[in-house]
Amino acid sequence: MEQFFLLVFLALGGSALAGSAKVINQGNEALVERLGSYNKKLEPGLNFIIPFADRLVFRETIREKVIDIPPQQCITRDNVSITVDAVVYWRIVDMEKAYYKVENLRMAMENLVLTQIRAEMGKLELDETFTARAQINEILLHDLDVATDPWGVKVTRVELRDIIPSQAVRESMELQMSAERRKRAAILTSEGERDAAVNSARGKADAQVLDAQARQKAVILQAEAEQKAIVLRAQAERQQQVLKSQAIAESAEIIAQKIKTDPNVHQALEVLFALGYLDMGATIGKSDSSKVMFIDPRTIPATLEGIRSIVADGNTSNPLLGLEMPPTKG
Repeated sequence: MEQFFLLVFLALGGSALAGSAKVINQGNEALVERLGSYNKKLEPGLNFIIPFADRLVFRETIREKVIDIPPQQCITRDNVSITVDAVVYWRIVDMEKAYYKVENLRMAMENLVLTQIRAEMGKLELDETFTARAQINEILLHDLDVATDPWGVKVTRVELRDIIPSQAVRESMELQMSAERRKRAAILTSEGERDAAVNSARGKADAQVLDAQARQKAVILQAEAEQKAIVLRAQAERQQQVLKSQAIAESAEIIAQKIKTDPNVHQALEVLFALGYLDMGATIGKSDSSKVMFIDPRTIPATLEGIRSIVADGNTSNPLLGLEMPPTKG
């Protein structure tokens, strides 16, 4: 009989000893109550509690968790209905507050997030909800972190996933965007046409300027060429006159020498003067101006006789040759 009680005592003692040992995994914490009041918090590892007096009432992870907020209807400041959903990243930093300050922590977190989302969406117009998403996330993070601090919770991140307007609003937005795109296309087209017209006008103006400059240069070059041609013609005429004068002087000198040596040469001189007279008439006839020259063949002997009288003056010097002419015979 004593052995039976001993076995029962050992069994109860072993059961109590086994029940007093509690193993807490890494990343978790647990709360212990003693006789109905909070006693202590169990850290990761092997912990012991008093059997029958202590009771483990709450065990939860302190790692970061995610709450998936379902789509929620919201009304913007301009009375547009939109559907918004989000995700919230949070973790428990004070296990005692998380258990004793709020009942059903997860549900409280979800309802708080939904309330904050509706409040923030109601402050914005529809267009602002699409462009200010990052600012909305920052505001929600700050507000939720402050609101959950008494619960021993730290909100680390809030992200709005989808902001979906109603079907009617989406259709209106599509029409607005289509009109905006057409407007931008028309503006770009008009700007392109304007730039093209400006470029064309500038091109024509530049072409006219270049053409005027080219004509100016051509006129200048032509004038310079004509000037050079005139100078060259003048130089050529002067050279020709110099050569002709030299030739006349040389011929006159030869004739004068002949006259001194041969008295009969004056008759040949008369013929030369007559031929010169005839050549002068031919030259006058070739000029550009209109002229009429009448020569009577019967006057040619008289002309020759006049020339002969000039040349035949033996007692005076010859006015053409500057020489003393011998007296003519008969």
